[in-house]
Amino acid sequence: MDLSPAIQTQREPRIIARPEHNISRGNISENALKVLYGLKRGGFQAYLVGGGVRDLLLGREPKDFDVATDALPEEVRAVFRNCRLIGRRFRLAHVHFGREIIEVATFRGAGAEEDAGERLVTNGMLVRDNIYGTLEEDAVRRDFTVNALYYNIADFSLVDYVGGKADLEQGMLRLIGDPEQRYREDPVRMLRAVRFAAKLGFTIEPATEQPLRRLGEHLRSVPPARLFEELLKLFLGGAALVTFEKLRHFDLFSHLFADTEAALARQEGDFPITFVSRGLANTDERIGEGKPVTPTFLLAVLLWEPVRMRYLEWTAAGKSSAEAMLFAAGEVMARQQAVVALPKRFSLPMREIWHLQPRFEQRNARRAARLLTHPRFRAAYDFYLLRAQSGEVDAEGADWWTQFQEADPNERHHLLEAAKGRRPRRRRRPTGGEIQPVDVR
Repeated sequence: MDLSPAIQTQREPRIIARPEHNISRGNISENALKVLYGLKRGGFQAYLVGGGVRDLLLGREPKDFDVATDALPEEVRAVFRNCRLIGRRFRLAHVHFGREIIEVATFRGAGAEEDAGERLVTNGMLVRDNIYGTLEEDAVRRDFTVNALYYNIADFSLVDYVGGKADLEQGMLRLIGDPEQRYREDPVRMLRAVRFAAKLGFTIEPATEQPLRRLGEHLRSVPPARLFEELLKLFLGGAALVTFEKLRHFDLFSHLFADTEAALARQEGDFPITFVSRGLANTDERIGEGKPVTPTFLLAVLLWEPVRMRYLEWTAAGKSSAEAMLFAAGEVMARQQAVVALPKRFSLPMREIWHLQPRFEQRNARRAARLLTHPRFRAAYDFYLLRAQSGEVDAEGADWWTQFQEADPNERHHLLEAAKGRRPRRRRRPTGGEIQPVDVR
């Protein structure tokens, strides 16, 4: 692998002794320590590595703890009875402690030509990589310098082959090796660059940033199921709004959500961007408060604008609200699934949220009462509120539904009587090929 001059491996790594860094075993998962010490007792090298080390150095609470070792996967399994081996592209050992899993990876090697049978590259993309190596080789095979710091359980020091500690202190996100080659090997690294920059508030180093706009199309070679997993990491990490903005800035969002990007590019007023931004900001707020979040609502927000536009086109063509929404949702979802695989446990509730939106404009006694009892009402109501807050629909409608839910039977009667006198706004037909914003009733 070619390395830029700034991150050539050193003849000797920088060893940062325990008094010179802030990582304490008291902040490391008890189960991760069990794995580290278990490998050490077995005569193997054992290091905490990756995001766990990075976050500990930044004073953050790590989401998980990964271990790197010179032990082969089978040797790890021999040490821990609660171990399972997984993976095809690169064999990994998962050591299970109830709901917590400590991932253990054998040092990866740079790979000599005679080992080529263990590495498979297709169209420049690495699809299998089972070559083992040394600690130094493992360090330069990692993606970013700040993720290539190793905490040595033997003496509690940090081992730094690529200048990761200095980049961490400077808030700099830098790829190890030639950025274009690394992105082509695994296009998901582009999404990881955006995710870490947004999550950590880091600046992307110029050489690491430069290829992003040019290579976005390579994301189409990534399996849709893997892109879905990356999507969850992108938008459910507490920095969804900044991530969205950066993805659009680097023209990567269009390769993930082509219909949404096209719809936003022809936005009518400010509400489409406002709607998406508010939805992402709400997600960040809930995560910050420790509240549960589901991909269903977030994905429904991200795909709503193309669904809404096709819905308006179908209603203008004479379809009923129910039919128009059915066709619009089906078309958009079919195209999206070809790029990012959305499991049915999320895609079906998304459709329900969309299908219920026109029903919020039907405020008679029978239909309003029936809508209240729908199992997806709360999510659909929150979605409708977001539309109102963004200026897409009248705030009056959102206020009415808020009052109607909380009202007693007598108050509901008055609300329904008042709704009878409400004159529906006339739907305007789109002209000049443009879909005009309307109040769908």
